[in-house]
Amino acid sequence: MSASAGTGVFMLSLVSIPICYFFNSLIYSNRFFKICFFLIDCSAEAFFFAGCAALIILAISARFILQKKTPADPLFYVYAVYAFLSVVNLIIGLEQDNIIDGFVTFYIKEADPHKNTAHGHMISYWDGCVHYLMYLLMIAAITWGDSYRAIGLYWVGSFLMRAIVYILGNAVGKYGTEIGPLFFLHMLYISVSIWACFRIFSQPSTQDVQLTSIQEAQRTSLLNRPLDLMFIIYLIPALAFCVFRGLVVLDCPSIWCQSYTQHYEPYLKDPSAYPKIQMLVSMLYSGPYYVITLYGLLVPGCEWMLDLTLLHSGALAQAQFSHIGASLHTRTPFSYRVPADSQPVFVLVNLLYALVPQALCYRCSTSPAFFLRPTPDKKSE
Repeated sequence: MSASAGTGVFMLSLVSIPICYFFNSLIYSNRFFKICFFLIDCSAEAFFFAGCAALIILAISARFILQKKTPADPLFYVYAVYAFLSVVNLIIGLEQDNIIDGFVTFYIKEADPHKNTAHGHMISYWDGCVHYLMYLLMIAAITWGDSYRAIGLYWVGSFLMRAIVYILGNAVGKYGTEIGPLFFLHMLYISVSIWACFRIFSQPSTQDVQLTSIQEAQRTSLLNRPLDLMFIIYLIPALAFCVFRGLVVLDCPSIWCQSYTQHYEPYLKDPSAYPKIQMLVSMLYSGPYYVITLYGLLVPGCEWMLDLTLLHSGALAQAQFSHIGASLHTRTPFSYRVPADSQPVFVLVNLLYALVPQALCYRCSTSPAFFLRPTPDKKSE
């Protein structure tokens, strides 16, 4: 298939920049729009619906620009829309930090207050950079007829972590009483994304390893696999760390928990509730993951390790990016920010906690022989 379809999606996503500027200028320059929006008291919602209408028009126009042979995979069109929205999120994040001005000023002032928190800033940047790159890679894979299951599973983990923390944080945080219509419209995005997750899971795995390689890898003892041994050694303190931070947000009276909150991560007590939900999710899901990953590194033939490490590494990358960024961001009240003398330790520990699972995911994806089962389908000719 020609690459024009993927190129068209990329160009469509960039059109969001002039569209945001146009709508923002239109609202601020036209008194009629202002009066109407303030009278109905739903300016952010009106801006949202106007943007959606523009997106639909652009999508229909792009359909005629693309070649007659359009991709049959429905996720192509889902990711095309998401790529457009990712650029919008990047614009929102940049304008919230006063790096640019005049693109979404009206929306930022009138949107739900959750978007203006430090956590909201970080997920805007994550969606506008990392998710945007993943959407383009998956669109390119669909265009060329390649498998995108690995990237898709990484996105699934990242999306699920973002959605769980953001939705629960909105509901139980200090802005829980200010949930507006946009929050419920966000649920439509969640529903479509969950459908996309199931579509990705249903795709067949593309692992193709010779039977002799599998048998040789599984006969190798742990002592002769130093990299796996290092991962096992890492998983034990990582499990303790995620459980410890879960106890901290549950107000454990231990002097260790209180001292850690005061000197290293006061953001865990932020009233926005995002860090609390983040740590509870990590304790309840990452904790069991570390235990079963220990089993998967010790016992050969655990094929589920390949998918599980992709999911967890995507989720943890998103979680740690948001947590580290929000802990240091100026939008976080000063009393909840990491103290200056503790920042090197805080950054080092949290970066290690985020990066080692990425290395484990890379190891499982590039050298999967130990985790595969020696079935006749994998015999060499």
